[in-house]
Amino acid sequence: MIYRFCRSVLRVLYKLLYRLEVSGLEHIPKEGGVLLCSNHITLLDPPTIGIMVERKVHFMAKQELFNIFGFSWLIRQLGAFPVKRGGVSKESIKTALTLLRNGHVIGIFPEGRRVKDAEANMIGKKGAATFALRSDAAVIPVAIIGTYKLFRKLRVVYGPPVDLTEFKENGGPDAAERATEKIMASIAELKKH
Repeated sequence: MIYRFCRSVLRVLYKLLYRLEVSGLEHIPKEGGVLLCSNHITLLDPPTIGIMVERKVHFMAKQELFNIFGFSWLIRQLGAFPVKRGGVSKESIKTALTLLRNGHVIGIFPEGRRVKDAEANMIGKKGAATFALRSDAAVIPVAIIGTYKLFRKLRVVYGPPVDLTEFKENGGPDAAERATEKIMASIAELKKH
């Protein structure tokens, strides 16, 4: 209930303030586990990639935010779950895999940090690929294109699922690394649109 209300309010605000345009939503499966893998520009990115999606999108959020009285309850209602700073804890990995295996949607930023477009070389960390390979979740690349300047157009493009079958079947010690490269290449390609 709270999630839908906040999503509706943010949809209106983003349309007004950032002239938000979205394409490719049809690529997101209507059921089953889904990983939305996006480039990461600012702290506003989680709602940006989640508000136009009809399904609830869950995100990892730093543990410290869950120590704030009242705010912890709110962000949990909005689909956030805690992750320790400086690395992903066993508990957050378990939570992410459980969500995906139970058919939920998780938004993740494979770069692991905010990267300005000017310095973007699209190098990702293996977390997203590892989650995908261990859960069989669909991987949807997402590109945020533009800036968060008021009344300037901001675009979000959702691409077709990234096929990671070759990495699941052939495996090997570098499967997650190669899968990560493929995910990042898909995001980079969407950014050209």
